[in-house]
Amino acid sequence: MTSSKSILAGLIGAGIQASRTPAMHEHEGDAQGIRYLYRLIDLDQLKLDTSALPDLLSAAERMSFTGLNITFPCKQAIIPLLDELSDEARGIGAVNTVVFKDGKRIGHNTDCLGFSEGFKRGLGDVARRRVVQMGAGGAGAAVAHALLSEGVEQLSIFDVEPERAQALASNLNEHFGSPRAQAGGDLSSATAAADGLVNTTPMGMAKLPGMPVPKALLRKELWVAEIVYFPLETELLREARAIGCRTLDGGNMAVFQAVKAFELFSDAQADAQRMLDHFHSMNG
Repeated sequence: MTSSKSILAGLIGAGIQASRTPAMHEHEGDAQGIRYLYRLIDLDQLKLDTSALPDLLSAAERMSFTGLNITFPCKQAIIPLLDELSDEARGIGAVNTVVFKDGKRIGHNTDCLGFSEGFKRGLGDVARRRVVQMGAGGAGAAVAHALLSEGVEQLSIFDVEPERAQALASNLNEHFGSPRAQAGGDLSSATAAADGLVNTTPMGMAKLPGMPVPKALLRKELWVAEIVYFPLETELLREARAIGCRTLDGGNMAVFQAVKAFELFSDAQADAQRMLDHFHSMNG
């Protein structure tokens, strides 16, 4: 099966050379007979920061890109540069997918759906009365929305910038009703009372090794979810599994956000299982 359709897409972010996203998109495009090219625009390699976003967006438009995925640290910085936002992106306050259409830049968020799908598949039956979330950035905002949508009753959010955690909690309470979210105070006591722990920080990535919480706070009754997927087994997941915690790696979120982004770029339905199988084949 071949199509006359051709897609040129890219990913803007910092330190993204290990990303599996280009391969996932191009493999699914090949399977559907779509000419699909996906390029990395790595701020670290280009020695740029988020101040380059206006120029990068303009260049992508001039070169007839279909759209762009957006990752750390650009998911919130990109918003003022867009013409329209989907309801999800506006509610979450973060964008991970930009579609260029009819002369407009339209921002979407597929991270929320991506995390929800992975959570339902991997941890669908866990207790969710109290959950601790590490990180309140762009990915953290999407994951927090997903967690409350999946029935978490009380979400305590911790961030290296406490005011960012507070702003996210306020946004969530506006959407979901107060007071289901709060900026965390004492991490030790919050974790001791929690059913689950979710890491949405970059801590644990190959280029940022380590754990977002002290190992001593883990206990076997806690379920632990991760959004980092390179490596697929972070130090946090390894330590959690060693003491018997139920865990969820970042692979499902990576795949299911890509499924939705593929559909936004191509106007074709993606085969989610094929993309998931391909992702796992790349990760051994």
